[in-house]
Amino acid sequence: MKNFDVLVAGELNVDLIFNRLSSLPSLGKEILAGEMTFTLGSSSAIFACNLSTLGASVAFAGKIGNDTFGRQLLHDLQQRNVDTRFITATAAAGTGISVALNDGQERAMITYPGAMNTFTAADVSDEMLRTARHLHVSSVFLQPGLAPGLATLFQRAKMQGLTTSLDPQWDPAEKWQLELPALLPYVDVFLPNIAELRAFTGETSVEACVQALSYHPGILAVKHGEAGAYIWDGYTLFHQPPFLHNEIADCIGAGDSFNAGFISRYLLGGNITQCAAFAALAGAVNTTAPGGITAFDTIDTFRAIASQKFNYQQPWT
Repeated sequence: MKNFDVLVAGELNVDLIFNRLSSLPSLGKEILAGEMTFTLGSSSAIFACNLSTLGASVAFAGKIGNDTFGRQLLHDLQQRNVDTRFITATAAAGTGISVALNDGQERAMITYPGAMNTFTAADVSDEMLRTARHLHVSSVFLQPGLAPGLATLFQRAKMQGLTTSLDPQWDPAEKWQLELPALLPYVDVFLPNIAELRAFTGETSVEACVQALSYHPGILAVKHGEAGAYIWDGYTLFHQPPFLHNEIADCIGAGDSFNAGFISRYLLGGNITQCAAFAALAGAVNTTAPGGITAFDTIDTFRAIASQKFNYQQPWT
């Protein structure tokens, strides 16, 4: 018997988000924000919290600093019923923080990685893996300690009987030095956005990108913003339309929420169209409130938004 549906291994940081800006700032100038939010951040943590809200049992493996921000992160994760037994505090670095400046649907971000730089694949033991049905990793390029051992980590997970998912996220250095041919054979669900997929493959069209990753035996779910998503299941490429609305608070965590929606249905045995539709819904719900987890405060909050703003009436389980 597994303790958890999902083990999330990855980065942890807090987010300081400024919304309602007149513009993004230029050097030497000051602007005012109409709204400020201080909240749990990081792609991995947003995914973990929102997946927990959607009904999965989730544990987190990562590193924080021995500081106020780190203790706040533990509290916030625990409030969302994410198990934190595999999170360790280090005195070697502070807890990471990201500052986001949102101007409509455009944003600029600054991140101090802190303790997340010290987290490695070796910190995720086989014993930890055996507690879960599924392993998820995100934001590889923000975790230089984790990236070199990533293929081995996913291989170990598969050897322990887990299914796996990966969202690489953007490479700030834009070097894209990730050995996908060695990694993707151990990834059941690959979750890049279209910009990341194009950067990895050097191709432009979704069809050409899919062909370039023909060595990947699993599902490819490509997030495409307001264009929705494209899903390749090894046989068919199909388009998932977006759930659109006109009251976007911000887009922080929308991709992570898409991932949470997809994996929640994947773990329930949903077919590929059910996984894709629920993923698109979850990503859209995320954008109705500031930050990555506000719209997922409770399952009732999520369901109310889905029903009222997107007229979603499908079964929840």
